[in-house]
Amino acid sequence: MKMFQVSTLQALMLGYTNPVITVAELLKHGSIGLGTFQNVDGEMIVLDGTCYRAREDGTIVVAENDRGVPFSTVCHMDVTKPIEFGECKNVETLKTNLNNIIDSHFGLNSMHMVRIEGLFELVDARSESGYSSMHVSLKSILQKTQKAFQFPNVRGTLVGVFFPDYMDGINASGWHFHFVSEDRTHGGHVFEIVLQQGKGLISKINSIELKLPDEPVFDTYSLKQASSKEIKDVEQGKSKE
Repeated sequence: MKMFQVSTLQALMLGYTNPVITVAELLKHGSIGLGTFQNVDGEMIVLDGTCYRAREDGTIVVAENDRGVPFSTVCHMDVTKPIEFGECKNVETLKTNLNNIIDSHFGLNSMHMVRIEGLFELVDARSESGYSSMHVSLKSILQKTQKAFQFPNVRGTLVGVFFPDYMDGINASGWHFHFVSEDRTHGGHVFEIVLQQGKGLISKINSIELKLPDEPVFDTYSLKQASSKEIKDVEQGKSKE
């Protein structure tokens, strides 16, 4: 199986938010995954071959086929392992449980995609509106546009991706989750969860195809500048200092 990624997280962190491909092109490469849209106009959740966009208020719409994608990670989960969870009081407990699963199958140096359907006592999430800019960092954009919201007592699906530490910068190392409700009306980038019970599938992935931007302006970005701390702050929980 192969992971398909549009651009790099380093590029997004440093403000490269121009479209690289369209949603229609992205869906040729994967039926599950996550990402964002041109000008960081909402959070992306790809599930069962449909691309959803979480708007700044946490409501979900189906993304238009011609909407631009500056950053995304998708795959086809052709080979899967079933997983099941009891209560997880927070997202760190869920990450630990998932790490134990991949460690037991010798997967800590591989990529993974996971989907977890469950009953959530709470999902604490974010999304954002579009902000057209050049060379404005993602952290600065989110400080202007991000809205946080909570979904209590909701059924839905977590879509998660895992990248090992040595790939930090291509994507965020560790686990990164987006959420969509069972009725496909609410979702976003996940900060925190309280999971009552859940089950799903996990796939180990040892190959990646990276689609970099074609336009010359991409080469004006110095992709060594975004620190691992800043990536973790934005992608894995904290958007503001």
